[in-house]
Amino acid sequence: MQQQPVIEWACRSFDQLTLTELYAILQLRAAVFVVEQTSIYQDVDGKDVNALHVTGMDKDQVAAYTRLLPPGVSYKEPSIGRVVVASSHRAYGLGRELMKRSIEASYRQFGKNSIRISAQLYLQKFYESLGFGTVSDVYDEDGIPHIEMLLAGPSL
Repeated sequence: MQQQPVIEWACRSFDQLTLTELYAILQLRAAVFVVEQTSIYQDVDGKDVNALHVTGMDKDQVAAYTRLLPPGVSYKEPSIGRVVVASSHRAYGLGRELMKRSIEASYRQFGKNSIRISAQLYLQKFYESLGFGTVSDVYDEDGIPHIEMLLAGPSL
């Protein structure tokens, strides 16, 4: 049995990323979303410069990543997107840890407001287990069935 990797988590603005980190992030996003999922779409969409970038690093490899967008960029609420775990690291439960850290980072940066996501339909139960609820019908996004989901802000 493989040993659980030691992941170093960080949340940085676009300007705080090194060129090497940015390249590794874009490489992982392309490897999974474009190549693995055979979805041809414009990943570099101009929103990265306004985002916070949550990374889980295993040594020099980006093992897990999300992009946090402020309210008004994709939705009226803050949003979490580009949720990805490297295929080499999917057996360790990093997706759940990544999302928990991303939700907390969103609350710290944008306030304890609701968070909206565009989720691949097959991950609906995963996101529900984190407290998200479905708020749309199924729709096609870049050839993959998606749904919008909302995590209500915590009670104050």
